[in-house]
Amino acid sequence: MDESVVGQILEKQVLSVAKAVEDKLDEEIAALDRLDPDDIEALRERRILQMRRAAERRAKWRALGHGEYGEIPEKEFFAAAKASERLVCHFYRENWPCKVMDKHLSILAKQHVETRFVKVHAEKAPFLTEKLRIIVLPTLALVKNAKVEDYVVGFDELGGKDDFSTEDLEERLAKAQVIFLDGEGPANASKHATKRSVRQSDTGNSSDSE
Repeated sequence: MDESVVGQILEKQVLSVAKAVEDKLDEEIAALDRLDPDDIEALRERRILQMRRAAERRAKWRALGHGEYGEIPEKEFFAAAKASERLVCHFYRENWPCKVMDKHLSILAKQHVETRFVKVHAEKAPFLTEKLRIIVLPTLALVKNAKVEDYVVGFDELGGKDDFSTEDLEERLAKAQVIFLDGEGPANASKHATKRSVRQSDTGNSSDSE
């Protein structure tokens, strides 16, 4: 197809999208113009209430350890699972694949304060690893309402290599509904600006059996 024809088609598409956006804005402005002072005040009060509830919710999450990624001992796992509606627990050992997972989880913990992110040293948690059948490390136990609903085992679901991006892991956790894609963290607005990935190791190992 001639380049000039392609250019004309693209120009028409751009103009069409711009017109649709302009029409939508005109509708919203017209709707605001039709509001009387009482309606505007009611909207303002409703928005203030929503903001207050959101702030209270975030404060409660922060008090429970949300927004940070840290280690907990085996004996605290069940209490943590009961306290938070959503919990991501990384069962790890001191190896490269687990360090890769650590870096991604540290980022996501800050972006998704609606979920608590913790890690448990598998070798120091024999009861938990047996009860939850943790064999391959790293393994993420995805907990909702005090029940382990799903697992992310090794890197198989993340491309099979250790150069997966934080967004790859984020999408997997969102699929399990253990995080919200729109997030609640203060850093959320810029999280998609760059594609974060952890440097691939020389060995290329994606997981390690316990």
